[in-house]
Amino acid sequence: MDDQGQYAKLFNDIDSQALVTLGVILASTILLIVASQRGLNWLANRLHGQLRFRVFALVPLTRLLILIAALAIIVPIVIEPSLRNMVTLLGAVGLAIGFALKDYVSSLIAGVVSAVELPYRPGDWVKIDGTYGEVKHVGMRTVEVQTPDDDLVAVPHLKLWDTAIYNANNGGTSLQCVASFYLHPEHEAGWVRKALRDVALTSAYLKFDQPIIVVAEEKPWGTHYRIRAYPVDPRQQFLFITDLTVRGKTVLSAAGIQPALLPPDAALDA
Repeated sequence: MDDQGQYAKLFNDIDSQALVTLGVILASTILLIVASQRGLNWLANRLHGQLRFRVFALVPLTRLLILIAALAIIVPIVIEPSLRNMVTLLGAVGLAIGFALKDYVSSLIAGVVSAVELPYRPGDWVKIDGTYGEVKHVGMRTVEVQTPDDDLVAVPHLKLWDTAIYNANNGGTSLQCVASFYLHPEHEAGWVRKALRDVALTSAYLKFDQPIIVVAEEKPWGTHYRIRAYPVDPRQQFLFITDLTVRGKTVLSAAGIQPALLPPDAALDA
């Protein structure tokens, strides 16, 4: 019974000396963290180029190492260092870490699924949870998407479970672009449709082996035209849409066709 009671004793008796030691360790940890962060930030701000960002990256890593070292010193002071206590402590820590990292593990599993199903691959233009851009790298946990504004967004693979993945070119070179025009209802629709098709046919970015479609849809405030066509390279999509919009507007203005006058509360198609 005495042995069982000794094994069951998890925490040491905390006396005044132990409290002083814990206070010194805590104060030293805080001072080291503050000093390391200020020192590394001071050093990084006096460096240039890639080296500056590498030093900045050391700030959270250094803080983590200091905290781990402090915990390694504090735990034997607070907890009785017996085999059963260590197993109990490690089990509790493992359970807490496992619960905290469940999304991380889910992303890793989804990463394996993505490697088999290929919902996206480098070079694809995708839209995931509102983020649109080109896939630059597919890692084990995240997919890196570079947006048209040159932001690199890391999207976790776990989005596969409950989010729709829009893939514009799906591993190929064909990516449909849409240029919209909103016109006053009083015009010759047949001529406009032909003129917009000619605008697409004369674009330097047009991929000729793909169809050109001009879609017209009547709205209460006017007529909505859309040119659907394909650029030579998916990376040219924004140049292609701009070219279609600018030249199409020029052609329509020269023909005297007025744009639609929308009421303030009119909702346009995305």
